[in-house]
Amino acid sequence: MLVELFSFQQRALERLRRQCAAAHNEYRQDQTPQVVAFTAPTGSGKTIIMSALIEDIFCGNGEYIEQPEAIFVWLSDSPELNEQSKDKIDAKADKIQLNKCIVVKDENFDQETFEEGNIYFLNTQKLSRSSNLTQHSDNRQYTIWETLANTIREKADHLYFIIDEAHRGMRGREAGKATTIMQKFILGSAKDGLPTVPVVIGMSATIQRFSQLVKDSSSTQRSIKISPDEVRASGLLKDRIIITYPPEANEQKDMTILAAATDEWVSKCQHWETYCREQHHWMVKPVFVVQVLNGSGEQLSATDLDECLTKIEERSGIKFETGEVVHAFGETRGKITIGGIEVPYEEPSKIQDNSRVRIVFFKETLSTGWDCPRAETMMSFRRYTDATAIAQLLGRMVRTPIQKHILVDDMLNDVRLFLPHFDADTVSNIVEELQNSEGGELPTDIYEDELERGTLTTLTSRPRKSRRKTDVQSGPSMFDADPAYNPQQATNSEKTSDDNENEDNKKTVSDNNKETNIDSSQDSDTKHIDVEYSTETEDTPIAAEFDFEYDGINRPKIVEFINELALPTYHIRTFTLNNPLRSLAYLTSFLSISSGLDINARTNMVDDIVEMIHQYITLLKSQGKYEVAKQDVLNFEMYSKVYDAFGEPIKQDAVRSLFSETAIDLERQLRVAEKRLEDQGISQAYGEKYNTTSDPAGYMADVIIFTSSEDCMNELATYAKHKYNELNDEYRSKTIKLSDSLRTKYRDIVRDSAEVSNIPFTLDENIAFRCEEKGEECSDHLFIDEQTGYAKIKLNTWEKGVIEEERKREDFRCWYRNPSRGSNALCLYYRYKGNIRGFYPDFIVIRKENGGDYLFDILEPHDPTRDDNVGKAQALAEYATQNPSVIRAQLIREAKTMAGNTYRRLDFAASTELRNRVASITTNQELDNLFEQYGS
Repeated sequence: MLVELFSFQQRALERLRRQCAAAHNEYRQDQTPQVVAFTAPTGSGKTIIMSALIEDIFCGNGEYIEQPEAIFVWLSDSPELNEQSKDKIDAKADKIQLNKCIVVKDENFDQETFEEGNIYFLNTQKLSRSSNLTQHSDNRQYTIWETLANTIREKADHLYFIIDEAHRGMRGREAGKATTIMQKFILGSAKDGLPTVPVVIGMSATIQRFSQLVKDSSSTQRSIKISPDEVRASGLLKDRIIITYPPEANEQKDMTILAAATDEWVSKCQHWETYCREQHHWMVKPVFVVQVLNGSGEQLSATDLDECLTKIEERSGIKFETGEVVHAFGETRGKITIGGIEVPYEEPSKIQDNSRVRIVFFKETLSTGWDCPRAETMMSFRRYTDATAIAQLLGRMVRTPIQKHILVDDMLNDVRLFLPHFDADTVSNIVEELQNSEGGELPTDIYEDELERGTLTTLTSRPRKSRRKTDVQSGPSMFDADPAYNPQQATNSEKTSDDNENEDNKKTVSDNNKETNIDSSQDSDTKHIDVEYSTETEDTPIAAEFDFEYDGINRPKIVEFINELALPTYHIRTFTLNNPLRSLAYLTSFLSISSGLDINARTNMVDDIVEMIHQYITLLKSQGKYEVAKQDVLNFEMYSKVYDAFGEPIKQDAVRSLFSETAIDLERQLRVAEKRLEDQGISQAYGEKYNTTSDPAGYMADVIIFTSSEDCMNELATYAKHKYNELNDEYRSKTIKLSDSLRTKYRDIVRDSAEVSNIPFTLDENIAFRCEEKGEECSDHLFIDEQTGYAKIKLNTWEKGVIEEERKREDFRCWYRNPSRGSNALCLYYRYKGNIRGFYPDFIVIRKENGGDYLFDILEPHDPTRDDNVGKAQALAEYATQNPSVIRAQLIREAKTMAGNTYRRLDFAASTELRNRVASITTNQELDNLFEQYGS
């Protein structure tokens, strides 16, 4: 494959390969039809995984021998989906020749059987009674049903039938027809002369959906499932879908919400441009999709298209050119005119790769063949009765443009939908339909966001220069940039519009300093520019230049301080882990090749394993056991680790008459050995060091002998685990200086390594934040809304009381509401009833002593009646023990006194004796006693 599979995809591929081999083997033995159900959430890359499976079966993988005579038939419910699947195989599966993918079409297909070595694409529409493919004619000797039946009878042992059971874009009667046709292959169809297909591989977003297809089948069913947690952790999908709607569904709100959607899209463009330039990444250009109403008669759409484009141009400050605005109206595939410019038609499946496209007008056609990760903002003029169609469309927009979670700017991890004709009640229909259409386990959070209430907003640690609410920033460099621009070739002398803007702003701030008599020599945390803000007039400056503190808080400096601490935050895995050697291989490759943090890491690992093999072989020779072990290898006794294409072990008796002692089969065993050693080139390195001219193939036997010993492999796993932990501990803090892309790659490696893994706790410059309508306006929060100057946070009585006490401290600077999940959350862990749970303390408080450094505190106000008190107390104590840079780690309870309510605190960072005591308690009563004895 030309693409590197994510770890969860690789694990799914391995399970699929084993199940397919076992299915064919069982069918050969007792003729029982087999169904392999592959279910995975939207965005998990099912087509890529299936492409890798096909390549694996054709070419072999070391564990299974190649099967070049295999035949694949890929059935979906849409011609366009077939083309998309074919294009992905052609583009990504480099070991499969381009001419091997064949789309079966009416006009020219007439074969007795399908030919070996090919991949055939069928769609249910071509299998209807009226289709030419299902009928004899002067030009067709065999119907498609006869071709299928003949292939099943003659070539069953190497036929793989794939059902892509997506039903994207199909509803009602059409979806029912597709289901009926697909069931024919699982149940057989006497009417069409079609026997049951021996081995069917079903692809679906949910096991329930595929279960409907096979509910009446007597086939043996095998299941491979990718969990939503696995996909969420990979970063393949955006974190959030945010649905914005007015307080009441109202046609008068159309243009108001279109303006809000335009603002959101322009902001996305600006944020992506900043990210791509700072991270030296190819430019991501977000697409704004606008769903309009159907027309009637000669009217193309009941939505005023001219007014829409005019509003978008007016609000964004951009005058679009031909090719930047396209339409996908299926009934009119030619050019049309909107707002005075020529608007061409664009195939939905081609939009993603056309970098000129910025605005897309469409009706319904995007729900079929639509896959555009660049589409991050959508406006729909459809009515609430279209909830299902809108949900299906939105499900295609959740993929991330660069296939990873963005660590620097959390705003880039969401997709937004604007619905003027929905209200709070009808939006719930969208959410329900979205979950239903995507399998009920969509690994993306969905937020309902009422317009002008700001339920979910973006907060920043870098409030920018003074500006007015009515200012419109179009980000011209985003639209004027050369599509071939390579940020890595940019020089230090190259200045963007942001660079020039910052220089001007610094000059303005300098002038303001003189006018307000600010002493620039004073403590950096007390330098302050007084900028009043108000919501009463749109001409009021609302934020200060981000190079200086705002409201006396130097937020960028504090975020930098937190990130440089590199405190651990823990990730708890709920799904399959990588084995220790694979984790070590990924980490050493990252350190040596990707990041350059330790260019010798991978070489050192290989050398260590080479020496382990040599020591084992030396031991066998000293014990007189080596020659027997080597003879077993040459006689294929250990060949049981290799399977034929059907999953049956190849044993000595089965192959001795065919193969004898040949280098070809020794090499096959060596490939199996290398697979067990995670394909790290161990055998080559071992051969270069220990091979002899008298026995040139001896090194191959040595490696095979080592990997065939389970004791040796267990010892290797122990070594890998210890070495991984050693390297991770050494380099964890150094990864925070890497680029966003490399930090993401490092996090993925660590998350797949253990049930509980730790990565550096870092904060983005911008975070997505749920603001409560009745929340407190907190101007001393670490992240604020740059338009208002505060974060709106709802605190309960305890939480508010604790923060008020903190604010009274002379060294207090700011605080941070720790979220309960996500990349900007600090997570500890504890054991509860035998299970490991994540623990997200409520607050991080930043203090600073006069003339000193910043101080980092963790505060957790907690209800003493809950049964997780002991576990969380022990988690705080352990964290304080391991991380002395945490100055306070407090579990806090409300305490009633004669003077009123106050708060009693157990500070685990302050007392070794307390930490030792809490480690041995098991009950809430014992914890209560500690509060009485140590609580302050």
